[in-house]
Amino acid sequence: MGFLKKFTNKLTAPDATIQLRFNNYSVALGDNLQGNLNVNSKEDFETTGIRCEIFSVEQAKVIREVYDATLKRSIPRVADESTIIYSVKPALSGPSRFTNGENRIIPIHINIPAGARPTYVGVDRRITWTIKGVLAVDGRPDRTTETCEIQVLPQTVQAQTATLQREVIHTIVMIPCKYCQGLMDQTLTVCPNCGAKRTV
Repeated sequence: MGFLKKFTNKLTAPDATIQLRFNNYSVALGDNLQGNLNVNSKEDFETTGIRCEIFSVEQAKVIREVYDATLKRSIPRVADESTIIYSVKPALSGPSRFTNGENRIIPIHINIPAGARPTYVGVDRRITWTIKGVLAVDGRPDRTTETCEIQVLPQTVQAQTATLQREVIHTIVMIPCKYCQGLMDQTLTVCPNCGAKRTV
């Protein structure tokens, strides 16, 4: 490889087309976002890793006091404020080598936490979710996909019930009955096995 080519490579990302393709661009909290990262390589190169980057951003209108030089006092003004409320960069693959003309499909299977906040659009506040794919390259700019917006929906009633049931099961503590040695819920005052009154 000539000197000019090496210098150019340090300034440019690998020549490859990468696209995100999802089974569904809507996903409920607690469910998995599934799809593929499609890579069409047009040169030989190596990656240090392949990942996705997911961000949830809340944008809100707030009232701020701004000094007005003409009036010589502070006056209230509406301003837009953005905050990243969730971000994660899940790895899809470790170091990899791509060859010129190669087409590769990398599966995506990412869980959206049940405790996160769903997509929301209101008069003065909105929450958006975005995702992009990244081929990380050492010594060169990374090759990335276009940023896609996904809709994150509130948790389904069935999922909420299942989560609640799991939490309840984890909090039950069983103790042995003094008389029959059968296990009973520690919150009971009478043994459900022999009917004896709890003494402790």
